[in-house]
Amino acid sequence: MSKNQMRRVWIASLVGSSIEWFDYFLYGTVAALVFNQAFFAAEDPTVGLMLAYASFALAFFIRPLGGVIFGYVGDRIGRKKTLVLTLTIMGVATVLMGLLPTYQAIGVAAPIILIALRLVQGLGIGGEWGGSVLLAVEYAPKEKRGFYGAFPQMGVTIGMFLGSGALTFITSVVSPQAFIDWGWRIPFIASAFLVIFGLWIRKGIDETPSFKRVQESGETARLPFVDIFKTQWKEVLIAVGGKVVETAPFYIFATFIVSYGTKNLGFTSTQVLVVVMIATIVTTILMPFMGGLSDKIGRKKVYMFGTVAMLLYAFPYFWLLEQRTFATLLIATVLGLGIIWAPITAVLGTMFSEIFDAKVRYTGVSLGYQIGAAVAGGTAPLIATALLVQFNNSYVPVAIYIMLTSVISLIAVLAVKERSNQELDEFSDVAIENQVEQREKTSVN
Repeated sequence: MSKNQMRRVWIASLVGSSIEWFDYFLYGTVAALVFNQAFFAAEDPTVGLMLAYASFALAFFIRPLGGVIFGYVGDRIGRKKTLVLTLTIMGVATVLMGLLPTYQAIGVAAPIILIALRLVQGLGIGGEWGGSVLLAVEYAPKEKRGFYGAFPQMGVTIGMFLGSGALTFITSVVSPQAFIDWGWRIPFIASAFLVIFGLWIRKGIDETPSFKRVQESGETARLPFVDIFKTQWKEVLIAVGGKVVETAPFYIFATFIVSYGTKNLGFTSTQVLVVVMIATIVTTILMPFMGGLSDKIGRKKVYMFGTVAMLLYAFPYFWLLEQRTFATLLIATVLGLGIIWAPITAVLGTMFSEIFDAKVRYTGVSLGYQIGAAVAGGTAPLIATALLVQFNNSYVPVAIYIMLTSVISLIAVLAVKERSNQELDEFSDVAIENQVEQREKTSVN
């Protein structure tokens, strides 16, 4: 493959992933600032916030179903067609959220419709991530697989940067009441233009070499979901466990901090959003370097370094926050979200891709990632808020929770076999050609 073609591939995986996560993260941030008032009205503000976070968490539990559905499509029909479907689904759901009347306008129908649209988002992102990662990883040369595999992961932070940037701009130019009344809707509706751009970028991409080989070998899985649990259920468990430390601390550093920083520490929403935005820039810059480093020293070493650092950082993170200055808020968030989290997320997609067979890879990486996200990611802001309520606003249980996620992931990844600089697929082009020739001879005879 030429450099221009490879460049188009990683741009397609990065742009699509960025748009999907932009749509997805808008909800998480606005849930903490607006939805607890506009859709989940309650006499106790904390109850309203927890209801909003509960709706945020629901999509995480539907994401594994999205992984199953679109994993089937991706393993049976192809990665490219699946990515077009997921991007369209996410885009439509996000725009409709921006047009949805509030609880004050249509009553209980408002939160019901909002939750339904959030579940549709969950289905879309459940299939999107796996396809974006495989688009980059399955095209990449073996000596640069970690580097290219980091690009769709960069979409997570770019999407958050775009979401935080859009909301920061809006909150800085309109009054707080205007933002609650209508300002929050603007980025939801405007995401339609990003989706159209993403579909155009992906239009010129062909199917990945790995999927083509599977098709040519005649080994396409009939029921990938069934096959994955027959042959690689251990790898699914490893991926679930490995995802825990990548997702729970992330949502504490990036989503929970919005409500904790404004309600408990006295910061403005604009200050917190600016800090999160700066941290995502740092992470985005570091990720390709971390991916490239994993090509040299191995995915496992890079991942475990980040996980151990996360374990040790849990309490210092809150100590910095408790100083209640903008400088320490910035340092705490940049260290956690920007630096310590970067090596973990940069290699995650590549490491997951390398442990699954090509026939069921889309389903395998999607299931492992999305189940892990459901168990630890979507519930993280809700659990952290509940722990604060239960323990009189003490951050100690939340810090222990972060440490627990690190331990779980360390145990899971111990079982991973290092495959950097090895062929991604166990069968070679020569073997495929021989199989095709053999089938042709059989059909002639």
